[in-house]
Amino acid sequence: MVFTAVASGFVVFVLSVVQGQSDWRVTYTSTQICAFIGSTVEIHCTYSYPSRINGNVTAVEKTFWFIKLQNNEPVDLRADSEYSGRVQYHCGQNACTLRISHLRESDSAEYKFRFITNQPGGKYIGEPGVTLSVTGVQVQVNHLRGCHVGDCKKSNLQCHSSCPLSGDPSYIWYKNEQNIQKDTASFSDFFNREDSISCAVNGHEDFPSPTVCVYDNTCNRVAYTDRRICAFKGSSVDISCSYNSYESITTKLWFRPDRNDQWPYPRPVDQYSGRIQVLETEEGRSTLRITDLTESDAAEYRFKFKTKGFEWGISSPGTTLTVTDPDLQVQVIWSSAGPRLICHSSCILSGRSSFVWYKNEKEIPGETSPSLIGHIDPEDSYFCSYEGHRSLPVYAPKVVSLLMSHSGDIMKGSSVNVTCSSDANPLAMYTWYKNNQLLLSGEPQLVFRSIQSSDSGEYYCAAENELGKTASKHVSIDVKYGPQTSSLSVSPTGEIVEGSSVNLTCSSDANPAANYTWYKENQTLLQGPEGLYHFTSISSKDRGIYHCRSENQYGQIDSTSQLLNVQYPPKLPSVSVSPSGEIVEGSSVTLTCSSDANPAANYTWYKENEDSPKASGQTFTITNITTEHSGNYYCEAQNTRGRHNSTLNLTVVTAAWKSAAAGTITAVLLALIVLAVFLWIRRDKCFTQQCERGERPDNRAQLNEGPVYDTPSAAAQRQAAEQQDDLQYATISFSPNHTDAVYSNVRVRPQRETEADEEEDRVEYTAVRLNDGSSAERTRRQEDGEDSLAVYSTVNKTSK
Repeated sequence: MVFTAVASGFVVFVLSVVQGQSDWRVTYTSTQICAFIGSTVEIHCTYSYPSRINGNVTAVEKTFWFIKLQNNEPVDLRADSEYSGRVQYHCGQNACTLRISHLRESDSAEYKFRFITNQPGGKYIGEPGVTLSVTGVQVQVNHLRGCHVGDCKKSNLQCHSSCPLSGDPSYIWYKNEQNIQKDTASFSDFFNREDSISCAVNGHEDFPSPTVCVYDNTCNRVAYTDRRICAFKGSSVDISCSYNSYESITTKLWFRPDRNDQWPYPRPVDQYSGRIQVLETEEGRSTLRITDLTESDAAEYRFKFKTKGFEWGISSPGTTLTVTDPDLQVQVIWSSAGPRLICHSSCILSGRSSFVWYKNEKEIPGETSPSLIGHIDPEDSYFCSYEGHRSLPVYAPKVVSLLMSHSGDIMKGSSVNVTCSSDANPLAMYTWYKNNQLLLSGEPQLVFRSIQSSDSGEYYCAAENELGKTASKHVSIDVKYGPQTSSLSVSPTGEIVEGSSVNLTCSSDANPAANYTWYKENQTLLQGPEGLYHFTSISSKDRGIYHCRSENQYGQIDSTSQLLNVQYPPKLPSVSVSPSGEIVEGSSVTLTCSSDANPAANYTWYKENEDSPKASGQTFTITNITTEHSGNYYCEAQNTRGRHNSTLNLTVVTAAWKSAAAGTITAVLLALIVLAVFLWIRRDKCFTQQCERGERPDNRAQLNEGPVYDTPSAAAQRQAAEQQDDLQYATISFSPNHTDAVYSNVRVRPQRETEADEEEDRVEYTAVRLNDGSSAERTRRQEDGEDSLAVYSTVNKTSK
């Protein structure tokens, strides 16, 4: 690939060359550049380096160009007094351009680029560098022979350059200041003693060759010391030239081609009045001095002389003067020996005056060069002056401060800018640190377009220039946000056994830290800042679904629900018989066993004194039951956590026993009826006798302290609703010595349609309870909750 290296007034085509190893490299756009004296040249390069080394971010701290070494260390080109005011760097984005103006032949050298990083040993030089050749065109004279007539010579002339020119350039030739319309690099002609010759490359007429005398050194010519001069407004400048003439000079003048001004014979009304001097310090040399310069003084100035026969110097290019505002400044150049200070201006100074250096407003004796080399204390300030014009002082960063764009709470997702500022000259470069770790460098502002919780931390910046480094105070960034997540975990993991210690942990990402609320089946259990719910000895009652809520002033979020499955052995089983009541031979009976257990229990039925189980499962059914099935039965509930059993007694009765019981009950019932009638008659007689004596009845004597209940059988209870109309009640009041009530129920049953019903109706129950004694005894028994006299009678009569 072909690249173009551009120098003002010259173009050279070269190949791009990369110098480097692994990730460290410097790439030069050109390796060979040729430029004319007085022109401007730019040398370009790019560079690269590892982004990280051992986890540390690489940052470039210094970049510069050099041609010399001092104590084996490269010397920044800007620190070389020979280049003072002529060198500029344009660096950034891993690229750097060196610009050298007003090139001199002494600028020919090999230029190399170096960059230094923050990594240990992180320095790199691009070698080999770029070779710059500075040259001008020169007229080379080759005499061929003399003239046959007159005093002249035939000579061959060549416009020569030490650098090969690209393409097929054309040339311009000047003879006695006149363009002779020759465009080749060489030509031959006859030349007299007074003839002078110069040449230039077409398109670069501003950089002609020096004028030469072809015949000998006695030709007419004017040579200017400087083609261009720059000076400050208000300062003074010297424009000089040398001259020679074949004939005697009668008049010598300086003039401006754009005006009729000429010196030392100015016009009567002249803007330069009192500010112009023409000095002749030696034969053949003239100097035009202009003082108290103004912008209108900027122009081209020429020198001319006259003889009796001709005028010379009117058309030859002179010296161009540029007048600018003072822009004196001190450049701080880093070097291994310490910083160097250069008094610099974009306007190239004539050098007629000396420089003055100041430290903390006091003049430094003996320092008159453009460079101040010596110990530079970063605590001090320095400036320079030239012809009364002072530069601004330079000093290390002072008063480094941080300014945050956001006031109040910083919410997640908001935009936040932090700006680092300092008082420093040269301008400081800024490096940002978070929690004392390098974050980034180069920019004075730290921008968070959407700040996140991970951006919370302690920040500070360091301002640094070539004279020193100063750090700011720390600023804390605390990003606030509502709970982002809420998770619930159980410890220990795995199966949870009753009696063990269990922790429920609720965790949440929130700032400020969340408060937690615990729920079981949506019932609030506990609130507080601790995200822990502890069961010292968990029980089966704690089994259920739990969740937690994380909440702060910026929001809330619920965790997913978690089932707390507490495992425990079977509790005491509950056993029951269906149907209830007496179990009659030949019927069917179902035994049921249930127990609270987790995991669910398995059930096994056993009969007492028998080894083998009778059945398995929650129910055990016996059909066509016999008296042999009587006995104690127990069920065993069992799971992986343990076992428990419970016993019930099963009594089976025969039908014959039931019939005998019915006859007995009937006899007792008849006796109770007779007794009841007797007691009624006696009570009525006593009441009549009391009335005849004029005594009022004592209601308290009629208090039914000892009721007699006729208790229906189990069969009668089942059909109580159907048989209400068949019940008859009788109440008997006794004498004061026998105030107990007797209740008698007589139930007449309708004809049963089934044999079983008939058999059941034949069973009769009779219960009689008589309590008699003294009043004190009755009172004691009443206080004990016993009836002083009770007769219970139940008669079941079968209708046929």
